[in-house]
Amino acid sequence: MSRPPLVVLGVSRSGTTLLRVILDRSPGIAIPDESFFVPLLARRHGRTVDAERFLDDVARIPTIRAWGLRPEDVAQHVRPGMVTGDAISAIFEAYAERVGKPRWGDKTPMYMRHLGLLERLFPSAQYVHLVRDGRDAALSFLEMPEGTFTRTWAHPTTPAQFARLWAKEVSDARALGRRVGTARYHEVRYEDLVGDPEAVVAGICAFAGLAFESDMLAYTDSVDVSEKPHQQRLLKPPTAGVRSWREDMAPDDVDAFEAVAGDVLRELGYADTASHSTPRAAATRLSYDARLAAWNATASVLQRSPLWRRRHPRL
Repeated sequence: MSRPPLVVLGVSRSGTTLLRVILDRSPGIAIPDESFFVPLLARRHGRTVDAERFLDDVARIPTIRAWGLRPEDVAQHVRPGMVTGDAISAIFEAYAERVGKPRWGDKTPMYMRHLGLLERLFPSAQYVHLVRDGRDAALSFLEMPEGTFTRTWAHPTTPAQFARLWAKEVSDARALGRRVGTARYHEVRYEDLVGDPEAVVAGICAFAGLAFESDMLAYTDSVDVSEKPHQQRLLKPPTAGVRSWREDMAPDDVDAFEAVAGDVLRELGYADTASHSTPRAAATRLSYDARLAAWNATASVLQRSPLWRRRHPRL
């Protein structure tokens, strides 16, 4: 029986790339760059897959080609009538096999919006949830330069909007943890990871059944961030205090963030300035939830339609 996958959860700009790079240096697991394709393939193939049609879709996904995989590499792991979760796992298994690792993992912050789907597709998965003070994450997210990632009309553009995204995703991931239990869910803080990386990573390894090796933290000379301007800090070891909302966030932005997400900040033990929800904050929560739901519905329709294949030729 294969080992369960290890899924790194975290809101965008919470340090999940740093954690992925560290864990990927373990000889026991392969965690590639963000996949993005899991909801897409799940939407397109329902409960079970037609192997030929599934592999044809695999041939159209740039991420899979960027991982160095061909459809025939994946085909070795796909069987007719496979449930869709196992077929998607086959892609990760082919990647792990290519890099000589016995187990696969994933780190894609977008999947924080699809936690129920992950549960259904990968019923034995373990989860490591990296939580960062949302105000620091907001600073990092809102300062990301144009072109760093594909922006949609669902992306937050204000501290209040990001606060809603952060609070909802963190709360949803913690609810997932309560459902699956401590054997499958492990929560860590970004602030602890950068403050004492050896202790935190050793704890994650113990949870996941991986052997901790100090070399996992010696990643700075092995990462390629030449095309990733937003990840240049990976060239340095874990560093505390990279962002400080107390010093760098405008007071009005702090108030706006805390009015929307102050209850979750308090629940997590993060200090705040005692801002409380306002009618405006409640309106922000409702409007952003509606916008995100509309985006997800639109993406689902487009990805299921024949138009998707026309726009994504075989690579």
